Amino acid sequence: MILSALLTSVGINLGLCFLFFTLYSVLRKQPWNSAVYAPRQIDEEEEEEDGFFNFDMLLPSAGWVRRAWQVSEDELLCRSGLDAVVFIRIFVFSSRVFAIGGAIGIFVLLPVNYLGNQLSIDFYDLPNKNLETFSISNVNDGSNWLWVHFSAAYIFTGVVCYLLYYEYNHISLRRIASFHSSPPQPRHYTIVVRGIPSSEGRSFSEAVQAFFTDNHPSTYLSHMVVHRTSKIRSLIKDAEKLYRTLARAKSQSSQQINKKDRLLGLFQGRDTDVSHYEQKLEDLERNVRTEQHSLTVHQEVPAAFVSFKSRFGAAVALHMQQGLDPTEWLTEEAPEPRDIHWSSFSSSFMKRWISRIVVVVACVALTILFLIPVVLVQGLANLEQLETWFPFLKGILDLTIVSQIVTGYLPSLILQLFLYLVPPVMLMLSSMEGYLSSSSTEKSACTKVLWFTIWNIFFANVLSGSAFYQVNIFLEPKNIPKILAEAVPGQATFFISYVVTSGWTKLSSEISQLTSLLWSYVTGVFSSNDDEEIEVPKLPYHSEIPRILFFGLLGTTYFFLAPLILPFLLIYFCIGYITFRNQVTEL
Repeated sequence: MILSALLTSVGINLGLCFLFFTLYSVLRKQPWNSAVYAPRQIDEEEEEEDGFFNFDMLLPSAGWVRRAWQVSEDELLCRSGLDAVVFIRIFVFSSRVFAIGGAIGIFVLLPVNYLGNQLSIDFYDLPNKNLETFSISNVNDGSNWLWVHFSAAYIFTGVVCYLLYYEYNHISLRRIASFHSSPPQPRHYTIVVRGIPSSEGRSFSEAVQAFFTDNHPSTYLSHMVVHRTSKIRSLIKDAEKLYRTLARAKSQSSQQINKKDRLLGLFQGRDTDVSHYEQKLEDLERNVRTEQHSLTVHQEVPAAFVSFKSRFGAAVALHMQQGLDPTEWLTEEAPEPRDIHWSSFSSSFMKRWISRIVVVVACVALTILFLIPVVLVQGLANLEQLETWFPFLKGILDLTIVSQIVTGYLPSLILQLFLYLVPPVMLMLSSMEGYLSSSSTEKSACTKVLWFTIWNIFFANVLSGSAFYQVNIFLEPKNIPKILAEAVPGQATFFISYVVTSGWTKLSSEISQLTSLLWSYVTGVFSSNDDEEIEVPKLPYHSEIPRILFFGLLGTTYFFLAPLILPFLLIYFCIGYITFRNQVTEL
């Protein structure tokens, strides 16, 4: 890729970023968009309604940046929890690493690379020169200037290790403080036991009581066997939703009554709605009690929540093997009630084992199939290869602007469109593995997306870009390091474009939430229920954390190979820091 093609890609993505940020700054001011841009305030009844039109509502502003910047870490902890704070700290750590690395790379390594003469350079035709002239490929073989790169690599490694220690210490103290400040929860004294062996004439509940009374007599307190209660769970969900609707209706009724322009019986309709919701809630509670009393032994599953008298007793039972058979009496930490994935309790050990094998095979197959768009993308990045595949496009590709867009922007855009499908698919596959909590499922999906990204975006692009066309060389293993040493720096230009497209533009589209906004308009047209519960969305950890870690991999890999990528990564982490602080605060 030549420098002008990269500048074209950067210009297009900067324009898209500016457009998305402008749209967000305007759309978030409109009161009817509060359900999309401020659902937490509505859910917590903090959003103030303003019925007067203000011309400033139509003007873009950067006030949200200032508000996001001013929110303290303690406020983020109280509002969104420790997970969100750790997520934001990843951006803080990455920004510090690549600020220092960028200064070394741009002011020390980049001039050394550019002044080398391994590649032919014409200083008077710089825009049309390949960006490899800014990489280590331009340094002569055996040059003494390579000691600059080696020294910079050691300095950068030391900086990363120190910052990792600092962040680990900071987050550890946060976790300890959060643990001691929170009151004891029932789940701290409880474990989940699965694989309870069945026996004739004895229920699972009796088996659990007999087993833990014999093996943990001094610490065992009580237990609760899990039942197949899909109907009860459905009723409880309806009751929770109705309770929130009732609370909102009561709040709206009291606000209307307090208005000065109160008229004759004008608010009787809202009072009638409150009474109607209260009656429906009582009926639901009555139905839940009826279903609970009708539970039978035949609805039990081989899993139970076992509670102990102390945290130490629960920890001992959790970390020791309970039975001789390793497939029975399996213990796990008890998840939070709102985080439980109830359908996984009925799955047996063998079913979970087979499901995980199937998931591994499916992930491998998806990784192999994804090589098709990767090869297509590399063909777009290489004009000569593209003209070989499609000779009829030669006349169009000879146009300067077309060639710059095709080589500089389209490859990363096409790859990003294919990558949109990966996190949902990985989350679906992880849900088949039998995890007891949604957070464990999301953690597994995060790992899968990370490995998929590393293999298919990094290694596949590197190999398909250069070494893929020299497969015969891999027949001699001693040549593999040489081929990779030549291939990795050659793909730096593609990854710069990828950071700009998948990083900058993705973050700006994330904050504007145009898809959610359009969906709210569509559902608002076809739905007449004003009391519908507003769902507060969660941060997409399973898709964002792998992207952050992958960009960190690119930065550490290309720090001394092609330091031109470092400023683009630093901008990404700075944008991500502000964007997600705003999302954590608003959402």
